[in-house]
Amino acid sequence: MASTRFAPDRGLSVRMTVTMFLLGLLYVAFMAVLVAVGVRAVMVLVIAAGLLLVQYFLSDKIALFAMNGREVSPQEAPELHGIIDRLSAMAGMPKPRVAIADSDMPNAFATGRDQKHAVVCVTTGILRRLDAQELEGVLAHELSHVAHRDVAVMTIASFLGIVAGLMTRFSLYAGLGNRRNDNGPPIGLIIFAVSGLVYAVSFLLTRALSRYRELAADRAGALLTQRPSALASALTKISGDIARIPTRDLREAQPFNAFYFAPALSGQSVAALLSTHPPLERRLEQLAKISAALGR
Repeated sequence: MASTRFAPDRGLSVRMTVTMFLLGLLYVAFMAVLVAVGVRAVMVLVIAAGLLLVQYFLSDKIALFAMNGREVSPQEAPELHGIIDRLSAMAGMPKPRVAIADSDMPNAFATGRDQKHAVVCVTTGILRRLDAQELEGVLAHELSHVAHRDVAVMTIASFLGIVAGLMTRFSLYAGLGNRRNDNGPPIGLIIFAVSGLVYAVSFLLTRALSRYRELAADRAGALLTQRPSALASALTKISGDIARIPTRDLREAQPFNAFYFAPALSGQSVAALLSTHPPLERRLEQLAKISAALGR
């Protein structure tokens, strides 16, 4: 954050550090249990580490491929490039690559392990729905994710969940389900239970961090542009339009909620504890407070 003009967020930095520490502690405990029950998980760990490296170093390319996004030149999208040029200059950070995804889903996301390897992608749906100031607010929000480096932290944080899932499959495929340790319960059952617990805890920790980082990005983006009302207007428009998107499209987009500017959810049925984003009302309330503070 010291290398950009985005407002620093000590709360986000502390939460990212604490989350990584707790996940690391959980990972050590998980490995200790596996060793205690006699599982030789070296190959699984090597595979998981390889997946983490691929996800970390190629996260931008993977996300664009998954969303059918393509990089666009200034000649292809002059207004979009112009806004990102201006925001990058205001923030004092390198300009990220710019991409567009052909989707009616009104959304945007940023990914990449650092400022030099970042890409900001918007959908054709959001370009059609937002005016220039609203789009600027959304893009400032996304650039703050890059500046905060919370995308990279979220990628690493997901590693433990991947390991837990792989270990469960390993125990089943390796035939450990019927093996017993000193006449105790089946080893496979122990691995399955511990893996499930590890996955659940890591899931809740990363979701809590995801909700806070969205609030942090809203704050930083609004303070950079000095127009929190434009970001609030964009949030209101996008949330209302997503509610009218067909359910099938919402299901297809849901795996990318953690990257999106606004979650692709139908209705309010998802519990706040499991959500990747804070409630719309909470985000609008924060932006209203920022607007009032700037007015003073």
